[in-house]
Amino acid sequence: MASFQKYDTKDGTRWLYKYYGTINPETGKRRQSTKRGFRTKKEAQLDAAQTEKEVADGSFVAQDRNMTFEEVYNQWYALNSPNFKPSTKKAVQSKFKQQILPHFGKIKLMDITRSYCQEVVNKIAAKIKTADEMRMYANQIFDYAVKMDIISRNPMRDAIVPKRQADHFAAREDSRNFWERNEVIRFLGAAKQDLEFRDYVLFHFLLYSGARKGEALSLRWSDIDFKMRTVSLSKTLFHDKDEFQFLTSKTASSRRVLSLDESTIGLLRKRRSEANSGPVTPFLSKDERLVFAHENGQPLRLALPNDLLKRLIRDHDLHPITVHGLRHTHASMLFEAGASIKEVQERLGHSDIKMTMNIYTHVTKAAKEKTADRFAKFMESGPQETTQDVVTDGQEN
Repeated sequence: MASFQKYDTKDGTRWLYKYYGTINPETGKRRQSTKRGFRTKKEAQLDAAQTEKEVADGSFVAQDRNMTFEEVYNQWYALNSPNFKPSTKKAVQSKFKQQILPHFGKIKLMDITRSYCQEVVNKIAAKIKTADEMRMYANQIFDYAVKMDIISRNPMRDAIVPKRQADHFAAREDSRNFWERNEVIRFLGAAKQDLEFRDYVLFHFLLYSGARKGEALSLRWSDIDFKMRTVSLSKTLFHDKDEFQFLTSKTASSRRVLSLDESTIGLLRKRRSEANSGPVTPFLSKDERLVFAHENGQPLRLALPNDLLKRLIRDHDLHPITVHGLRHTHASMLFEAGASIKEVQERLGHSDIKMTMNIYTHVTKAAKEKTADRFAKFMESGPQETTQDVVTDGQEN
C-alpha cells in the first residue's frame, strides 16, 4: 500500500506518495520509490492507485529515477534535429531555452505530475500567446519518454491551455496589423521620398506580391520572368551566427509562381538596370545575383526591412504595423478587390486555409463598407418580379 505525506514548497503545500515498484535483483524485493508534486491528497491517491494497478498486472515501467527533463530533451533533440532545417533548429532551441526548460529542466521526469504541468501551462498562457505551441513541444518530450520506457504516463497529455483574458474582448482598432488603401498610398509615397531606390522597390514588391520577407530577400534575377510577368518563390533567406543560408520553402504550397502587375515589373526592370551599372551578367546567361542586395552582392540583413519600416512609420505618423503586416495588407486588398479565400490562400502560400481565414476576419473597413453598400443598393432597388408574380394571357397565377 502507498503511503502519503504533505510537504511545503515556495508555491504552497504539496503531497507525495511512496510506493514499491521495481524489483531489486540483489534482494529480490521491490524498491521503495517516491512521487511528489500533487496539489491535493486526492490527486496523489488517484495516481498511486494507477501505479499500484500497473505494478500488480505487470505493466509498470521501470523508471530511471535520476533522469531529468533536460536530459531526456537532449536525447530527443539529438535524435530528431538531423531532420530539422537550420531555421527550425534555431526556433526549437529558443523555445525550449526560453519557455520550457526554466520550468521543467532540472526536475526528475518521474517527479513531474499532471497538476504541475497544468500549473506551468497556466503561467505561460498568462504571459504569451503561444502557450499552445509550448505545450505541444513539451508534450513531445513526454511522449518520447513514454516510448523509451523512461516513464509510464505522459503527465502533459491532458493539460489544457486556458484562454487569455484579452481573448474575450474585441481587438482594439490600433491593434490591426494591416493598412487600408489610403495608408498604403501614403506609405509608398513616403518610402519613395525617403529611401534609396532598392529599398523602395523592396517594399513595393512586398505589398504588391504578398511575399514573405525571407522570400523577397532570397530572390534572384533568374526567378523573375519579365516577359510572362511572373516571379517564382521557392526559397527563403536564413541568417544565423553571421552566416547567410538559402533554404527551400517549408511546404509545397509555399513554393509558388505569382503573376505580377505591370507597375511592379516596371520597377524591377529599373532595379535591374541600376544593378547592371556594375559588372554586367552576359546576355542570355542565368543571372543568379540577388535582386535585393548590397552593392557587393551580399544579402541584406533580415532585420533591415523592420528597421526601415519602423523609421518610416515614426517619421510620417503612419498606423504601426510589422513587416509581416504587409502580407496581411496585400491579402486585405485582394479581398477588397473581390478575390476568393482560395485565391488568396494560393497567392500567399498558406498550407492551411485557417491561416487565410484569420486574415479574412480582419478584412479592412473599406471592404465591410462595400458589403453594406451593396446590401443598401439591393434594398433600394425595390421588389423584384419573379416568374410566380407574372400573369400571362389566359393563365392565372
